[in-house]
Amino acid sequence: MCSSMLARSHADLPRRMNILVYIDGHGGGAWTAALERAFPSACVGAWPAMDASNCDYALVWKPPQALLTQLDRSRAIFNLGAGADALLRTPGLPRDVPIFRLEDAGMGEQMVEYISYAVLRQYREVDAYAAQQAESVWKPRRRLEKAEFQVGLLGLGTLGQAVAQALVALGFVVRGWSRREKALGNVETYHGAEGLAPFLQGSRILVCLLPLTPDTTGLLNRERLSWLPQGAYIVNVARGGIIVIPELVDAIDRGGLSGAMLDVFEEEPLPAADSLWRHPSITITPHVSAVTQLLPSVDQIAEKIRRLQAGDAVTGRVDVLRGY
Repeated sequence: MCSSMLARSHADLPRRMNILVYIDGHGGGAWTAALERAFPSACVGAWPAMDASNCDYALVWKPPQALLTQLDRSRAIFNLGAGADALLRTPGLPRDVPIFRLEDAGMGEQMVEYISYAVLRQYREVDAYAAQQAESVWKPRRRLEKAEFQVGLLGLGTLGQAVAQALVALGFVVRGWSRREKALGNVETYHGAEGLAPFLQGSRILVCLLPLTPDTTGLLNRERLSWLPQGAYIVNVARGGIIVIPELVDAIDRGGLSGAMLDVFEEEPLPAADSLWRHPSITITPHVSAVTQLLPSVDQIAEKIRRLQAGDAVTGRVDVLRGY
């Protein structure tokens, strides 16, 4: 047991750094072991066994209010994921403690794999050939030119930029939209409210990579979905609340959109009774496009802690007002 969890018998002993771990109700044993290897002189423990009120750094995923209210004296809170929207909505989050998110930490490669598969599946019309196979039909389809299959990336953060470069390397024409202006090699970029309509109008397949904020909640509604080209396809690997699902389904059923591949939902797990499971033009995966990887994440967080301890600048801080 860490000495910080016991009453000290010698007040003049130097205080050890305390690092706390909480992962959605699980013990987090692998995380604590990895952090102990990274900081052998620190006290590392899992909540509630460890006293959170005396913690210097907290690594959390879906923490309860009872934990967050005890972290008001911490030096930093690390959200164990790229999106911090759920943490920011949790009551009890200390206002004056900086929050840091993971930046890639092994998720970029996974996202590139998932989205490249989704794009190639649509570009090579795998679903159309699967339907022909079911009917024993041998019929080659006209090969699409990549110039007529423009890929739109809604969000150009760390993960979006990795995906953009991978798709460019595959020969696709890639467009990107971000809240603020960004320049990205070989990618046609748009930004701000005025750039959204022209961006969507030229995206044959739209990949959503935005964080969930008050500004992006319900962003892809009936009106904005109608700005997409006839037969466009949607891929959502961001957050379920960005798309108004009934209006997406209606657009597919009416023929305006050809379908969607959805990895994220407002309610997870997606209830078994939800009709999305049985929609013939919608593919569902259980939030697996990019999962948090332990060792790259611990390496990144350890480096951030060392920089914080040294008083150096640290990247990945969440802007609480913007929501990411």
